[in-house]
Amino acid sequence: MGKYILAVDQGTTSTRAIMFGPDLVPKSAAQEEFTQHYPAPGWVEHDPEDIWRTTLATASAALAKAGVGTSDVAAIGIANQRETAVMWDRGSGQPICNAIVWQDRRTAEICARLTREGHEALVAARTGLRIDPYFSATKIAWMLDNVAGARRKAEAGQLAFGTVDTFLLWRLTGGAMHATDATNASRTLLYDIHRGAWDDDLLKLFNVPRAVLPDVRDCAGPFGSASPTHFGAAIDIRGIAGDQQAALVGQACFRPGMVKSTYGTGCFMLRNLGAKPVASRHGLVTTIAYQLKQRRTYALEGSIFAAGSTIQWLRDGLGLLKTSAESSALAATSDPEQPVYLVPAFTGLGAPYWDPDARATITGITRNTSRNELARAALESVAYQSRDLLEAMYADASSENGERVIRVDGGLSASDWAMQFLADMLDTPVERPPVVETTAVGAAYLAGYDAGLYPEPEALARAWTAERRFVPHMSEATRTAKYAGWRRAVQQALSRG
Repeated sequence: MGKYILAVDQGTTSTRAIMFGPDLVPKSAAQEEFTQHYPAPGWVEHDPEDIWRTTLATASAALAKAGVGTSDVAAIGIANQRETAVMWDRGSGQPICNAIVWQDRRTAEICARLTREGHEALVAARTGLRIDPYFSATKIAWMLDNVAGARRKAEAGQLAFGTVDTFLLWRLTGGAMHATDATNASRTLLYDIHRGAWDDDLLKLFNVPRAVLPDVRDCAGPFGSASPTHFGAAIDIRGIAGDQQAALVGQACFRPGMVKSTYGTGCFMLRNLGAKPVASRHGLVTTIAYQLKQRRTYALEGSIFAAGSTIQWLRDGLGLLKTSAESSALAATSDPEQPVYLVPAFTGLGAPYWDPDARATITGITRNTSRNELARAALESVAYQSRDLLEAMYADASSENGERVIRVDGGLSASDWAMQFLADMLDTPVERPPVVETTAVGAAYLAGYDAGLYPEPEALARAWTAERRFVPHMSEATRTAKYAGWRRAVQQALSRG
């Protein structure tokens, strides 16, 4: 058996492939961005062919850079942007339209109607989620109702739905495998996270035919094999998880009470709950953290729709930055006497506000405000939103495990300035691992664990180390004043504010 694992991390703005060795350390990597499509205000789409093309290209490049043959690869692991919905023809394998991305808000009115009709309690009890355009179910229904002939074909069993992992699995296996894992299934609004099964009542509520749905499996287990036509020889696919759950695994947050926060396009904070789910009363969702050997572990999750994408907006939308990394240097030289706040509600606000109609605002601007203060406000917005989430998490389930620590990862976590401000605003130590792309680490671990290459979760947890620990040093008075300013700014951004 091979000693390497090929991890595919298919994200919102790019696809990355990393080769990991038997020590779970990266040996090579390749990354490729792809086009974002915005056909209408609040709409976000991807061309599934771009996702497929960049997956093949980066996986092949990572293999070549590592200098190993396919016979040296024990398995493939996949992590993916989660709620993004893809629908394709089972016969041709061709998508019926662009993928509707998790950020897309086109179904906001449908969700509002279902909530007004009183369905929120049923959905929350079965899925742990709330009725919101963020999740997949209303995206599926929109495709079926707006692509000519789609609903008829779906009911006849001619169409297949999948989150991005399922679409890639179908393509990699040449159509032999239509499956997903429990974490991705738990993000659709159609899956009962307590029974571990698709729910007929929810399928009826959202008007989704059962015939389009994939089989649901453990996160670590057999998912077929990639066809030899792709990499020269067949490679087993042995691990799948949604990107945020993969990051939880990659951060070795296996003990109940542990928290990880990923700063990529958005920000996603998960807290391990163990074997018993907790229903949120403070605007969070309950989800499946991972499922191994048919045993489910649950998590509380808070989702922020804009984190790294806020910095990208300063760079690409306003032209204030040449590179995203420049934001930290600008923030460090900004005027601390200018209380500028940026609420990045470009596609609404996620947890704990859940306002799809909120829109971005910048407050506190004066004639002296420069790009330095705007860069600082953008980075600070990530920390403020993280505090919103963490306060909700501890309100839902108090901490019984001693010191509160947040393990961080994702591209934005590379900014020392941003992570120090995060520690200050949370009044909590922040730990950054040596490899910040822990989504790929988690995908690799799941595949390698099933292949017998990596140890049990407990051993991985014992081996985890931090590259740097950020300790809070901001005064409580300053922290309180800054956060109060943020809460006032949010009220101006909310549609009901």
